[in-house]
Amino acid sequence: MATPVLDKVEAEAAASPYITVTFRVRRFNPEVSAEATWEDFQLEIDPKERVLDGLHKIKWDVDGTLTFRRSCAHGICGSDAMRINGKNRLACKTLIKDINPEKPITVEPIKGLTVLKDLVVDMEPFFQAYRDVMPFLITKDTNEPTRERLQSAEDRERFDDTTKCILCAACTSSCPVFWNDGQYFGPAAIVNAHRFIFDSRDEAGEQRLEILNDKDGVWRCRTTFNCTDACPRGIEVTKAIAEVKKALITRRF
Repeated sequence: MATPVLDKVEAEAAASPYITVTFRVRRFNPEVSAEATWEDFQLEIDPKERVLDGLHKIKWDVDGTLTFRRSCAHGICGSDAMRINGKNRLACKTLIKDINPEKPITVEPIKGLTVLKDLVVDMEPFFQAYRDVMPFLITKDTNEPTRERLQSAEDRERFDDTTKCILCAACTSSCPVFWNDGQYFGPAAIVNAHRFIFDSRDEAGEQRLEILNDKDGVWRCRTTFNCTDACPRGIEVTKAIAEVKKALITRRF
């Protein structure tokens, strides 16, 4: 009578969607040590779940001190950008089955920004560069408009790609120039400048171009395409940077 029971248990085990995965997380706590270390966590998890789900399991069930950012968990807020298996990705958009779960999954903070704790970096330099390019509509008319600022579908399409930026910093922190010189504006700031430089309703394109014409501006780009590869929204970042360079030379935009 024991055989059917064993068969049932074996069948249930075979049908289980869970696999054992090793998460190798780079840990850093300045209150404990000035050095970062790697720590392994063994998880039973469905491979169709996301890396973010794995990090949640670690924090909620294993080690509550693990620190990372996340908000919407749907690839919109951009707060959970991190290096996963050596590439910049959003943890909430990266499925475990897509990154070879048979080997340890390495998770570490994005590069080029100061690590505050574990996977959390200081984003202030990144956001300062974003603010410096004046990422908002500027018009000469300071009065409240009495009607909509109309724009053709063609004019809107001109900058459509660069409206997709979610400020995750995946592109900027994948840039070798930014790693070596934190003064460089970086791809994300240039993308957000592009969004307004090529907006037919905006009247501050010349000002933004002059800002990016600085020694730490758009000319620092070496066209390695790391930024384009890293963008989780599929923005053609390198193309946008090239268009800003062209606008600086021709003053046509």
